[in-house]
Amino acid sequence: MSQDTLDRARTGDEQAFRELTEPYRHELQVHCYRILGSLADAEDMLQETLLAAWRGLDGFAGRASLRTWLYRIATNRCLNALRDAGRRRPPEPTPPFDPPEPTRRSDVTWLQPCPDTLLERIPDEAPGPEARYDSREAVELAFVAGLQHLPPRQAAILVLRDVLGYPADEVANMLGTGTTAVKGALQRARAQLRRHAVDPERMALPGAPGERELSRRFADAFTTGDIDGLVTLLTDDAWLAMPPAPHEYHGPAAIAAFLGTFHTWRGRRRLRLIPTRANTQPALGCYLTEPDESTTHPAGLIVLTVGDERIHAVTWFLGDDLPHRFRLPATIG
Repeated sequence: MSQDTLDRARTGDEQAFRELTEPYRHELQVHCYRILGSLADAEDMLQETLLAAWRGLDGFAGRASLRTWLYRIATNRCLNALRDAGRRRPPEPTPPFDPPEPTRRSDVTWLQPCPDTLLERIPDEAPGPEARYDSREAVELAFVAGLQHLPPRQAAILVLRDVLGYPADEVANMLGTGTTAVKGALQRARAQLRRHAVDPERMALPGAPGERELSRRFADAFTTGDIDGLVTLLTDDAWLAMPPAPHEYHGPAAIAAFLGTFHTWRGRRRLRLIPTRANTQPALGCYLTEPDESTTHPAGLIVLTVGDERIHAVTWFLGDDLPHRFRLPATIG
């Protein structure tokens, strides 16, 4: 950041402002996504962050880096959004069949997947020395979903400390609190996250041969309705979730009961899957064709959380905007 560019931006030069902020645009969006769990909300918060930075640029004193200043604005905008009682949450969808009773009903139903194409545009900015997660772990679906179970302030502190590696005193300054409060909140956040997120040691590396093979076998079994074949791919503690529906199924038997009901309802409808990637993990765009039609229509996006040998979680996202976000076709003729 040159002083000349900063001075020009402060006089209202929009091009200069873009030069200042563009290098951080995508990483700020992913930061907001981690805290909010929603790509749509993250896009809104990114715009609010940039607008607030544009209006408040005269207040940037340079005591911290511009990047840190932007992260401070973005984090507090996200916390304000989470405190807003009117924060939009998608309505619970009504399934076209009677599903079996779920194992539990989740209160985290606004979770959305993030396409890898967005993650690839983040510059290789090394986190601070106190970071505990690498860039891959910090965008995996289990990690982002786990953050949504934390109180918002704890989630923000964990991201700032353990993902971005900011020292405790800098985080305290960002959030307008004390260092002791940051340390206490971080301990509680770490303990709770461990109860919700999959152990990274059990995860396959992105693009590993085992990951690709499991994804292929899942797609084959799912397309043909081979429920027994699907069950053999799951770990004993696997979960099936379907945001924004609250239903969650735990274990191969419960998952088989739901998928069996789905495939019975599906009947003569043809099912097509298009491979893609979300949150550094294999994903499948789903399309269904009605019995008397030739055009398939979107039916959600499945993200697989895979280990070296089996699948730990199947997250079947429902949403009309998913094909657009993942650059998938709106229909297939």
